[in-house]
Amino acid sequence: MARTDTGTPPAGPSPSPVRADAGGRRLPRTLHPVAWWIWALALATAVSRTDNPLLLFLVLAVLGYVITMRRTEAPWARGFAYYLYLALTVVAIRVVFRAVFATGITPHDHFLFALPTLPTPDWYAGIRIGGPVSLEALLSAATDGLRLACMLCCVGAANTLANPKRALRVLPGALYELGVAVTVSISVAPQLVQSVQRVHRARKLRSGRAKGLRALRGIVVPVLEDALERSLRLAAAMDSRGYGRAGTATRASRRATGALMLLGMCGLCTGAYGLLDATAPKALGLPAMGVGALLCGAGLRLGGRRVTRTAYRPDPWRFAEWAVAGCGVLSAVLLFANAGFDAAELNPSIHPLSWPTLPLVPAAAILLAGAAGFLAPPPGQPPRATAAPASRTPAPRPEEAP
Repeated sequence: MARTDTGTPPAGPSPSPVRADAGGRRLPRTLHPVAWWIWALALATAVSRTDNPLLLFLVLAVLGYVITMRRTEAPWARGFAYYLYLALTVVAIRVVFRAVFATGITPHDHFLFALPTLPTPDWYAGIRIGGPVSLEALLSAATDGLRLACMLCCVGAANTLANPKRALRVLPGALYELGVAVTVSISVAPQLVQSVQRVHRARKLRSGRAKGLRALRGIVVPVLEDALERSLRLAAAMDSRGYGRAGTATRASRRATGALMLLGMCGLCTGAYGLLDATAPKALGLPAMGVGALLCGAGLRLGGRRVTRTAYRPDPWRFAEWAVAGCGVLSAVLLFANAGFDAAELNPSIHPLSWPTLPLVPAAAILLAGAAGFLAPPPGQPPRATAAPASRTPAPRPEEAP
C-alpha cells in the first residue's frame, strides 16, 4: 500500500533561517530600511563638512556604485537619475544667482563677462544686480551648489535603496503619527517617479513621439491627476484605520505625555547650547542633555501605551545592518575628527586660483562608506511569473491515423 505524505512538519522548534547556500554565498534578502537611512544621512553629514570638488565627485561615485550594486527591481528604485537631474538643476541655479547678484570683483580675479547693471535703492545696499562676473565667483558658486547637490543625492540614494514605509515598524508607538506624516512626505518623490514612468510607457504605447517641452503638457497633467487620486485614497485609508484617534488614553495621560516631551526637548536644546558655547555654565551641557533625554524617554514610553501595533514578519537587524550603518557613521566621524589631515584641505581656497588637492584620509573615509556596496546582502528579486506548460498535441485517433 502506497504511503501518503501529508506534508506536516515534524514537531519541535522551527529551524533558524539559512543565511547562505551550500556554496557559501549569501542568500538574497532586503536590508533593514533604517540601516540604509543611517548610512545615507551620515554620508550627507560628511558632505556638509567639505566643499572640495574632488571629494564631492568621489561621494557621487560612491553613491552610484552602491546603488548599482544593491538596488532592487522595484519601480521606485529606478528613480536615482531624477535626483541627478535635480542636483544639476541646483548647481545651475546657484551659478546663475551668483552671476546675477554679483558682489564685484577684485583686481586679482579673472574677468569673464559683464551683465547689465540695475540701480538699487539705498536700503538695498550691499547687493548688486548685474555687473562684472569673475571666474572665481562662478567656481565658488558651483562648489557650494555641488555640496548641496551631493546632500540631495544622499537622500535620493536612501529613497532608492530603502522603502520608507517599512521604517514605520521600528518607530515607537508615541511617534507613530509623526512617523506616518514623515513617511508620506518622504515617499512623494518615489511615487512621482513611478507616475512619470507609467505615463511615459503609456505615451509610448500610444505612439507619442513628442519630446522636450512639447511632451511636458502630456506628462504633467496625468501625473498631477495621479497624485490627486493617490492623496484621496491615502486620506480614505487613514480615516478608515482610525488615524489620529485618542484610543484609551485619558486627558490627564495625554497632557502628561505632552509635558514630558516638551520639557525633554527643552532640556536637549539647552544641553546642545551648553556643549557648543564654551562660556556657558557646565550645568547646561551634559547634565541638561541627560535630563532632557530621560524626560523624552519617559514621554515616549507613556505615550506608546495608547498605541497597540503588531508587526508581521519584522525586519531583522543582523551583522549586515550594523556594517552598513557603521560605514556611513565612521565616514562622518573621520571627516569631523580632523585627524591625519589639514582642515584647510576640506575647504580649499580659490584665491589664488589653483587646482584642489585630494586629501588621503578624507578620501579613504568616503571610500569606506562605499564598502556598503558589498557588505550589504544581495537584494531579493521579485518572483517571476512562471510560463504556462506547453500543451501536448493529442495523439491521433485510430480512424484519423494514416
